[in-house]
Amino acid sequence: MRIVLCYPVEPRHLRQIQAVVPDAEIVDAGQEHVARELPHCDLFCGHPKVPVPWDDVVAAGRLRWIQSSAAGLDHCLVPSVVGSEIVVTSASGVLADQVAEHGIGLAIACTRRLPLFLEQQAQREFVRRPTKDLTDATVGIVGLGGNGRRLARVLIPFNVRILATDYFPVRKPDHVAFLGPPESLWEILPQVDVLFLCAPLTAATRNLLDAAAFAAMKPGAILVNMARGKLVDEDALVDALERGRLDSAALDVTPDEPPAADSRLWRAPRLIITPHVGGQSARRIDAMTDFFCDNLGRYLRGEPILNAVDKRLGFPRPRPEW
Repeated sequence: MRIVLCYPVEPRHLRQIQAVVPDAEIVDAGQEHVARELPHCDLFCGHPKVPVPWDDVVAAGRLRWIQSSAAGLDHCLVPSVVGSEIVVTSASGVLADQVAEHGIGLAIACTRRLPLFLEQQAQREFVRRPTKDLTDATVGIVGLGGNGRRLARVLIPFNVRILATDYFPVRKPDHVAFLGPPESLWEILPQVDVLFLCAPLTAATRNLLDAAAFAAMKPGAILVNMARGKLVDEDALVDALERGRLDSAALDVTPDEPPAADSRLWRAPRLIITPHVGGQSARRIDAMTDFFCDNLGRYLRGEPILNAVDKRLGFPRPRPEW
């Protein structure tokens, strides 16, 4: 068995994986060599950020399993992979704690006007300005998977009313007031004060937040995108901010990363941009390796593996503990 890795492992992580499969050859390909190594492996764990010849990988007929080291799967779910026998699993939920922390941090930065007050500080100004509240707000969560459910739990102390949508609107938590299918987004948009995006990028979710969606939102609402940049129509978002339709917005992801130098996002009013760091953690690689080793053991024993993706949908079905 040959296992290729493409996430920033250290020697101790390689030893941890090797302990699960002592006889396997483990290749730490990194971004530099992943495209070359993928056609010649049985199992792959990682997230290529460079072009990969997936059609050639599928044609080689060797790869049996892709374990993404990211929750999003748009980097590997190309038509040839979708149509193949290759099993795909995601890392959904592995870094849910960090995503929830970052999402709430961005929401509070908007409600408490932190960018404005930091600008005032730089100018040595001490001026009170109006703020908004996250406490007692109505919150929308689009995508109640691993990240969305953790976010909902972390929001409990804020006494918010949570309205959520998900492709699988099942097992509604008690602290979520409403959980409906994707089309119920149009029911919750006029109600929410803060809207969090936690959904995967698929053909159905691309440009989900477009001009019509922003027009349907409650005036003065806040948008926080923790998912994928292309869920939001960039021009429609900037228009909504410039016209005052939205109070503010915060993006940890953008349609293009980084945004082009002439992107309107850089000049948009009341917009916070962080460089896709929501899942960062001091123990990110430890957590990913623990998850991969657990799933690898399940795979070798012939047991059901976690986060198995329905490749036609583009994301996994809910796990029992969610």
